[in-house]
Amino acid sequence: MPHLGPWELGIILVIVIAVFGAGKLAGLGGALGKGVKDFRSAVKEGSQEDEKEEEAEAPAESEAEQE
Repeated sequence: MPHLGPWELGIILVIVIAVFGAGKLAGLGGALGKGVKDFRSAVKEGSQEDEKEEEAEAPAESEAEQE
């Protein structure tokens, strides 16, 4: 795979701006940022739910062992 230097990336950026326009790129960037933020919050909520389930299972297991 060829290496893309700063000149190549600059040319690609100019072409993308010419094709899509600056307004659409700003909207795409905002939508991408919102999607990443939503994904991170969903992952964080999922891990918190897992921790709560593990905490709920731990006392039940210790009670079963005591009997």
